[in-house]
Amino acid sequence: MRLDKYLKVSRIIKRRTVANEACDAAHVTVNGRPAKASYDVKEGDVLEITFGQRTLKVRVLDVKEFTAKADAASLYEVLN
Repeated sequence: MRLDKYLKVSRIIKRRTVANEACDAAHVTVNGRPAKASYDVKEGDVLEITFGQRTLKVRVLDVKEFTAKADAASLYEVLN
């Protein structure tokens, strides 16, 4: 699954266009490297997303095309 779509489905970022812009601005890294929105997310990847002064670090536990809002948090584990 594309990185921008994963960020939207997991509800880490609310809109796919915002996720795409964050990737383009190098605010998202995967396993320590800046990642493009088209990066193929896999289980076990470590994502680091910078929101201004705050940084969120998560490990991908599962990749699903669709998920309910209540189950979105089960797709990743927060590492901070």
